[in-house]
Amino acid sequence: MAWKESRLYSIFKFKCPRCHEGDMFTPGTLFNPAKFSKMYPKCSCCGQSFEPEPGYYFGAMFVSYAINTALFVAVWVALNVILGDYSITTMVVTIVIMAILFLSLIFRLSRSIWINIFIGYEGPCDQIPKKQGFK
Repeated sequence: MAWKESRLYSIFKFKCPRCHEGDMFTPGTLFNPAKFSKMYPKCSCCGQSFEPEPGYYFGAMFVSYAINTALFVAVWVALNVILGDYSITTMVVTIVIMAILFLSLIFRLSRSIWINIFIGYEGPCDQIPKKQGFK
């Protein structure tokens, strides 16, 4: 299997899970606090809806929780290795700063993982039928 055909490609490049060609999020907005959550309603290439039903991304909150837990554990381990002895305030402040810095990336990553769980790769855009929908 080629890299472009894997789910990991779609997840980490924030591409359509069905064709791996269309963008899920508007380009250039990852580090814009007002626009990092802007998603296209559907894939510009194959027509796959990025919100198949209302409340679809509710489950992405659980994915985000798991990613944030991993981040918090990584910060805790790093503080133990680097500082050895530190206060609870240092740990909390460091975790809050890291959570804020990675907020937009974790938001997008959790949504990308969630949609890739339920929608699989069908092939290049020019080889699959274009979806027609209400959106």
